[in-house]
Amino acid sequence: MRLGVLAYPGCFASEVFGVPDLLTMADRVAGPGHPGFEVSVVSPRHRVVAAGGVPIAVRPPREADVLVVPGFELGPDIDTAARLGALGPEIALIGDRAAAGTAIVSICVGAFLLAEAGLLDRRRATTAWLFADELARRYPDAEVLADRLVVTDGGVTTTAAFSAMYDFALALVRRHSGARVARRTARVALLDDARSSQAPYVDARLLPRPGTEFSHRVMRWLDRHLAERYDLGRVAAACHASSRTLLRRFAAETGQTPLQYLQAARVRRARQLLETTDRTVASIAATVGYQDAGTFAALFARHTGRRPSAHRTTFRRP
Repeated sequence: MRLGVLAYPGCFASEVFGVPDLLTMADRVAGPGHPGFEVSVVSPRHRVVAAGGVPIAVRPPREADVLVVPGFELGPDIDTAARLGALGPEIALIGDRAAAGTAIVSICVGAFLLAEAGLLDRRRATTAWLFADELARRYPDAEVLADRLVVTDGGVTTTAAFSAMYDFALALVRRHSGARVARRTARVALLDDARSSQAPYVDARLLPRPGTEFSHRVMRWLDRHLAERYDLGRVAAACHASSRTLLRRFAAETGQTPLQYLQAARVRRARQLLETTDRTVASIAATVGYQDAGTFAALFARHTGRRPSAHRTTFRRP
């Protein structure tokens, strides 16, 4: 199987070489005589300097079965439109290769380049959870599944942030070389080959809070009364509004109901306690407002994709 990895100015070098390195390991695990992977790092430019000033040796684009597009540095102080506007040759190459039938894969925010090439129109996609909302806003014709690790739709694959490139690579190994080779490669590389969601990794504190001062006042009140029984009338009175007005304004400003916000806030607090204390699940459930640990566990799993005990096993820190 022939893979081309598209290097471009400002891309993350680790995301250029992460997939090729894992595929090299898979070839070694498979052993001689097994059909392996042929990987090249390509660019329409003669010279590429990655993020952090790292120079990358590149070859001219060539025929490949799969073209992998790594991510780039993105943040609140970076002009996304300007960054994408400077990558016209790469975006054109992505579109041309997709039209020729090449499977296209993006890593992390490489999804923005695919979207600029028109490949995410009327397709499901994912990206790093931190930038999923921005992807959805900029490209409303894409259906962004913010909790997914890897999404494939119509020959176009997108992945979540950074380490999700290994989830994609292991899936590729599984399809090309078989489940045994993929499983052994994961063990050699110390990778989890069974995860399916990025939801457990989301830290809402890093996301901007939607809404205005009114909805923020509602949020603050709910945060302060996390463990108490939800009473819409009481919330409305505390925020000097009728219940109907509160529901209407909060939904318009945040896209959710106060109860949905409260449930997510309770899960966030529970995650913190699971990760930093030895308290029992039942005790934590009571602290965030649930006397029935089973009800709490079901809510927690719905929000994070894992039961509380499994979350603690994965993320507990001494």
